[in-house]
Amino acid sequence: MTTNEEFSLEESFEQLDEMIGRLQEGQIPLEESFRIWKEGMELLKKCSSQIDLTEKSVMQIREDGELVEF
Repeated sequence: MTTNEEFSLEESFEQLDEMIGRLQEGQIPLEESFRIWKEGMELLKKCSSQIDLTEKSVMQIREDGELVEF
């Protein structure tokens, strides 16, 4: 498996969706479920951080044409 840091935000969401699917199937051992859950939580934190950084970099254009951070 690729490390979480190598995924784009979209790929991270796809990976999380796959993890959720595997957990919902209920056909994997408890230890494997816990490992997947833990990896998912770490990936979710990285996604959240990436979204926060993106939101901070978004600029807003005022009526007078000046750019300001949103």
